[in-house]
Amino acid sequence: MARNDFRKYGTPIRVDGGIEARTKRGAIGRSWWSKELIGAMEQVADKGRLTRGRTYARSGQVLSMRLGPGAVVGDVQGSQLRPFTATVTVRTLDDEAVAELVTQVRSAPGMLARLAAGALPEELGPLLLPRRAGELDFDCTCPDDGWPCKHAAAVAYLLAEHVDEHPLAVLALRGVGLETLIGGVDAAPPPTDDFYGDDTELPELPMERFRPALDDLDPMLLRRALRAGGTDEAVVIRAVSDLEDLYRRLR
Repeated sequence: MARNDFRKYGTPIRVDGGIEARTKRGAIGRSWWSKELIGAMEQVADKGRLTRGRTYARSGQVLSMRLGPGAVVGDVQGSQLRPFTATVTVRTLDDEAVAELVTQVRSAPGMLARLAAGALPEELGPLLLPRRAGELDFDCTCPDDGWPCKHAAAVAYLLAEHVDEHPLAVLALRGVGLETLIGGVDAAPPPTDDFYGDDTELPELPMERFRPALDDLDPMLLRRALRAGGTDEAVVIRAVSDLEDLYRRLR
């Protein structure tokens, strides 16, 4: 099959003040969620148009971007005078899927607190990521009939970087508000077989980073205290040395 000749669409008009991708080389997307979103797109999309979409995203051709339930819409400056409107569509969750999401959040200790703190647990990936046919789509007002065109691909890459900074945007994109999850969990009746939660499996306690006591030892304070009492300098030096040796033995 002959390769597409993208030159027929003309040279894109360069603009100032557009939204530029922060990642200037290599793969776009730093977090697990953004990488998974990009991976879902790259499995089904035309590789050549994706490459051009990254170039558009990095050069600031996307003038504006709006995210809402089910879609991300961007105004992208192409080769024509008026910008194109490119749309990345992600199907919103139905009531059954939202109920399943609430059930999973309810059954995992600490997950609701992580969500309230702005983090999106990876365990929710199977329920939130667009993996099935028909859950992900692209559209644009440009004349390119590729799927996606480079304009929609640019919006998708900028969406990935937005998710890096605001992971809960995945919830918004799927049409689920955080208040829905909180309300669903709060309204859930307590389990009748374990009312007091004696059998609840608690999350692991956070590991404190080890810091040797010597790093926090300030010998000057000890020197000042001993000298204030008229202690001989040789005794001061020996006391500091003995204390350091004691800390080493306690490690």
